[in-house]
Amino acid sequence: MNLVHLDEIRAAADILAGVVVRTPLLPQPWADPARPLLLKPESLQPVGAFKLRGAYHAIATLPDDARKAGVVTHSSGNHGRAVAYAAATFGIPAVVVIPDVAPPTKIEAVRALGAEVVLVPGAERTDATDRIAAERGMTVVPPFDHPAVIAGQGTVGLEILADADVDLVLVQVGGGGLASGVGTAVKTLSPTTAVYGVEPAVAPDARDSLAAGRLVPYPDEQRYSTVADGMRTGLSELTLAHLTAYLDGIVTVAEDEIRAAVGVLARDANLVAEPSGATTLAAYLYHGDELPSGRTVAVVSGGNLDPVQLASLIAP
Repeated sequence: MNLVHLDEIRAAADILAGVVVRTPLLPQPWADPARPLLLKPESLQPVGAFKLRGAYHAIATLPDDARKAGVVTHSSGNHGRAVAYAAATFGIPAVVVIPDVAPPTKIEAVRALGAEVVLVPGAERTDATDRIAAERGMTVVPPFDHPAVIAGQGTVGLEILADADVDLVLVQVGGGGLASGVGTAVKTLSPTTAVYGVEPAVAPDARDSLAAGRLVPYPDEQRYSTVADGMRTGLSELTLAHLTAYLDGIVTVAEDEIRAAVGVLARDANLVAEPSGATTLAAYLYHGDELPSGRTVAVVSGGNLDPVQLASLIAP
């Protein structure tokens, strides 16, 4: 299987320059001095999440005729919002298939950017996307299972290493596109820097798939039970291959740990993070004994959540 290479990530960075926010590394004085912590707030992107990097890059690199015909994707919210934003930038039509249990705020954010929203049961999202693509002649922009998407997400890793010498990078693993790109960039440029993926413990398919050397899926009802709604998708063969090549390990975090980390980010780091975005901090706070020591970067992958949910999560 052909993996994404560093030169593809660097090319993606050139395309994304001026489109995405080059998010900073924010030092956290309240963190453990023995394990200095830097936060990478991808929640500050125009669409509130890292997904803009992969979505825009995938659309930008389409042939002109295919791009003009429009794009379709499936998403629990953040990738759909990124595709809608990128499509609006290019002035092309976009359809986003969203599971009908997705947070209403994420659904409305996609509509607000001009994309057509199609709500379906979570298990039907892929089939519905493929059907719309065939009926309308649109190109599918997958949320993670595509080299151009992985290359775009990998620019997060380029920025981390350009800004600091670090010992450990913690990155979310849902479908695996972000971790694939970040792992590729970081381990290629700095092999001694450890890269650990983080996923909800209620459905640890990445942990189990890496251990087994093959995809180990979990049922939808189990994956959809996590509060981290942006991480309810399993790996693909492509992302598993990247994670196998580049990750040093996986940490799984409990639901109460994820919720607590959202509150810490809001109160101590002044960052609004959705539960998915807070999973890496949960790993840092509650699973330090499973991780290498040293200067740590935790990617805060997104900050899109309902205000009512935010209020309930940040209460001490």
